[in-house]
Amino acid sequence: MSVSPIRVLTGIKPSGTPHLGNYVGAIRPTVRASRQAGIESFLFLADYHALISTHDPARVQRSTLEIAATWLACGLDPERVTFYRQSDIPEIPELAWLLACVGGKGLLNRAHAYKAAVDQNTAAGREPDEGVSVGLFMYPVLMAADILMFNAHRVPVGRDQIQHVEMARDLAASFNHRYGEHFTLPEAVIDEQVATLPGLDGRKMSKSYDNVIALFAPREQLRRLIMSIVTDSRAPGEPKPVEGNAIFQLYQAFASPQEAAALARDYAAGIAWSEAKERLFERIDREIAPMRAAYDELMAHPERVEAILQAGAAKARALAAPLAQRLRRAVGLRPLTELAAVAPAAAAPKTGRPVFKQYREADGRFYFKLTDARGHVLLQSLGFDSPRAAGQAVARLKAEGWAGCADLHPLLQPPTDVAALEAALASLRAADD
Repeated sequence: MSVSPIRVLTGIKPSGTPHLGNYVGAIRPTVRASRQAGIESFLFLADYHALISTHDPARVQRSTLEIAATWLACGLDPERVTFYRQSDIPEIPELAWLLACVGGKGLLNRAHAYKAAVDQNTAAGREPDEGVSVGLFMYPVLMAADILMFNAHRVPVGRDQIQHVEMARDLAASFNHRYGEHFTLPEAVIDEQVATLPGLDGRKMSKSYDNVIALFAPREQLRRLIMSIVTDSRAPGEPKPVEGNAIFQLYQAFASPQEAAALARDYAAGIAWSEAKERLFERIDREIAPMRAAYDELMAHPERVEAILQAGAAKARALAAPLAQRLRRAVGLRPLTELAAVAPAAAAPKTGRPVFKQYREADGRFYFKLTDARGHVLLQSLGFDSPRAAGQAVARLKAEGWAGCADLHPLLQPPTDVAALEAALASLRAADD
């Protein structure tokens, strides 16, 4: 009996030049994961998302080429995965509109990026929505469409993106309830072991700190950057610690365990910083050099990258177009010649039940919400310090109702419809009896 592959979807926003931290933390592990048996990988260049923050057309185009060439040079096999550009799949923005029509504005009001923008404006005494584009506000809906268009089972994300996957689940549930079962509810996958590399100054390698080492810097430039890594004043012959040392951490990210152990012994023996940096440079360059050559070749021939992306788009649309057609029919966007056939068959709306959902947010705190049978949020909690505390609050609300839990009200966002909330809680109590 054959087992269906697990669909894993990853979006890559084309912005900025990739650095070693991007390679070790995201690119290398994702490429390796795409080669696993039983995994069906979808990787896309999120160029529509890039338009929210990048308004230079030449920069968007150039970044798209750089990011695509980077992933291909790093070993992504376009024959094995579905690798495409978001803007080449017109069904995605169409789906975003269909999802927007079943999603509540209140859901998007709680999106982290939007709330952060509003908070910044409020703190500065400006209008809450000043400078907030509709694109920023609708970002979670477009991301949901990216995920649901291919019914991805898993979406690897950082902790700050968990909310977007949760929103995709909410939108999918609302659409499924209203129009039938069309979407798989995706799961966020958090890799707790994601590697983070130190930059030139010892802090986390990040463009915002201006301390990065470009992934495909020319060989001599790579050497100069590595030689500029900040070290302490320990002299040659003086033992040096490996813990918290940027040179050793970078070396460890590229070396085998045996190579890392050998360098650790040399640290204890008092290796000179210049020698340690030279060894780091040679080890990184050994891995990067073949990929650098492939990257330079692809950058010199953008038509090859374009052909790969077009082939990937054809693979993606072979799945997207039939689903989009089914969704159009589901919502009533049908030929008028079919009117007589469908008019008598108006099906009764599906019934469901309210449900509590508990989850952890990027701030490390624990939350819950109560949604009605259509997936609309009736009650949203504030953050709790532990899952147990959140679970106890849920249990009390189920048992005592909104009116009976007045002491919990400060820990909850004020509901917009108390009567609907009480009715939902009553139905949950009846179901438990």
